[in-house]
Amino acid sequence: MTPYWGPKLGYGLNDEIILAHGAGRVSFIQHADKPFKVVGILKRTGTPVDQTIHVRLEGIEAIHIDWQEGAPIPGHSISAENALKMDLSPKLITAFFVGLKSRIAAFTVQRTINEYREEPLLAILPGVALAELWDLIGVAEKALLVVSGFVVIVGLSGMLVALMTSLNERRREMAILRSVGARPLDVFALIVGESAMLTLAGIVAGVAMLYLLLFVGQPLILSEFGLFIAIGGLTLHELLLIAVVSLAGVFIGVIPGYQIYCYSLADGMTIRL
Repeated sequence: MTPYWGPKLGYGLNDEIILAHGAGRVSFIQHADKPFKVVGILKRTGTPVDQTIHVRLEGIEAIHIDWQEGAPIPGHSISAENALKMDLSPKLITAFFVGLKSRIAAFTVQRTINEYREEPLLAILPGVALAELWDLIGVAEKALLVVSGFVVIVGLSGMLVALMTSLNERRREMAILRSVGARPLDVFALIVGESAMLTLAGIVAGVAMLYLLLFVGQPLILSEFGLFIAIGGLTLHELLLIAVVSLAGVFIGVIPGYQIYCYSLADGMTIRL
């Protein structure tokens, strides 16, 4: 088995771990009298489970056996050896996972648990709950998509301005091309092609930067948060967006292309300023 959190936290097999009450790196009350011992390190899963420590329910009962209402009882301490001799059967479970062999039975089991009258229980399907959560945060995703659209529009507008402002300086260049046999349509295609190449270069650079950040950030995110970011190919939706941006770049080039086409017709083989 490959240790995941062992190297980061400095724990290894047979090391003792002391659980504490607190938040983050702040510990208010520690269970120093009843430490746990590391007996195994699970393989990496690439999920938040990698950031967890698994103990038995009897262990949780043991460390709280001399506690009352969330605090240790003053003057009353039970050693770990004496606690092991006592009944440590859990008296209360707040949540647990249930695995089913048949996916078809999921909704039937959920309804049975929710309608159970002996105990107020609530069965939640993780997949459905995550889908509902994603619907809530999907607004942020759409907002980011809109922001990305404005970024593309600003980039294409900048390219259009750059091409339009350079037309007068390039009229002599176009006159030279006409003198060697280039037709007005060839000049038009040259400007449109330039716009398309600039757009394509921007797309390639953006995709390359994306994968570079993924390769660099993947181990860091996995180490800090226990989340595995899968690196795969572009999806059909992403390819469609790239195609739309490419077409937009081509259409942007039509405006300066038509302008230089008119200049080419007016100038012929000699430039007129």
